[in-house]
Amino acid sequence: MELRRPSTRTSNSGFTLIEVLIVVAIIGILAAVLVAEVFNARRRTVDSVTQTYARQVATWLAAADTAGADVTGVTTCTNNLLQTEGAPGTLPNGVTSCAITYDNGRWRVSAASQSGKNFSVAY
Repeated sequence: MELRRPSTRTSNSGFTLIEVLIVVAIIGILAAVLVAEVFNARRRTVDSVTQTYARQVATWLAAADTAGADVTGVTTCTNNLLQTEGAPGTLPNGVTSCAITYDNGRWRVSAASQSGKNFSVAY
């Protein structure tokens, strides 16, 4: 009868530490790029909302002026006179301030976004 020794071979079916660290590093790099892009997209969206709101306020102001309303006292974008033209009573999300000025025969709507940019539209 022949005696056999038990096999000393082990199974190599798992991942090495280096392989796991490389995968974690790649995922970390991809996550960092994604987070930066999400913040940039949010900033661009807030700026776009602010620009669109300033243009819309100028349109409401023009509509009120064309309808014969006295717009000389309008200095805020949430004015009751503009609300009759469809303007909301509060500023939209992303817009921190909005003002209307009259200078040299032109109306100017100035709006500031949460990202710190200012936008201006003339009517």
